[in-house]
Amino acid sequence: MSMIKHLSRVLRQPYSARYAFRRLAEYHAQPRSLEEVVDWAMNFGGDGYMRVKTLQIPSEIMRLAQAVQAIEPKTILEIGTASGGTCLIWSYIASKRVITCDLKNMSYQRPLFTRFPPPGSQCTVTLLSGNSHSPDFRAQVARELNDTKVDFLFIDGDHTEDGVTADYMDYKEFVRPGGIIAFHDIVESQPLPGNQVYQLWKRLKPLAEVEEFVNDPGQRGFGIGLLHVPEQGAPDLPA
Repeated sequence: MSMIKHLSRVLRQPYSARYAFRRLAEYHAQPRSLEEVVDWAMNFGGDGYMRVKTLQIPSEIMRLAQAVQAIEPKTILEIGTASGGTCLIWSYIASKRVITCDLKNMSYQRPLFTRFPPPGSQCTVTLLSGNSHSPDFRAQVARELNDTKVDFLFIDGDHTEDGVTADYMDYKEFVRPGGIIAFHDIVESQPLPGNQVYQLWKRLKPLAEVEEFVNDPGQRGFGIGLLHVPEQGAPDLPA
């Protein structure tokens, strides 16, 4: 991000924050169904660092949210926070904790995102900033988990083949047997050459039970792949 854009966002931060917290109060004003939560994640709105949005196809993220809710997760780990829309969804579903990680500094978003869980929820939200490929960052995630296994891992960070493969290999061991791992942008046809998640996904599909949430088989971009972790743990990739 350019320095000018950053300074502009900082100057607007007080106004952006007031709007965002008004929206959050509206969101929390009544109990929400999962369908409503997903709709809020798509349309929360806002400006600058306080904008909340998820770049997803509604039917795809809805099916994933239903699959995650079905396993009644206590702890969720997310690689790739972006604008926090999926974090809003996971904060509704998880009963204990959401850990969400992003390359960018999320200090401006922290006061808002940590208040995502609905009233009465015991869930807490932890934001971690750093490079998911760094051994030091992975060690930080391990310290946060403190030997707790996660029920659901959502990988939506580095979309290059090497990057998404590294995130899978580095964080899969944190997922409990019987848990689930999901990947975004799994369809083969992508509008950006750097979106290469399909290359990993096609290698994983023969190794475990999987599901695909794709709105239109002919679409470019998007698509969500869900891997069910076997009792022996998430599979290694063949050499």
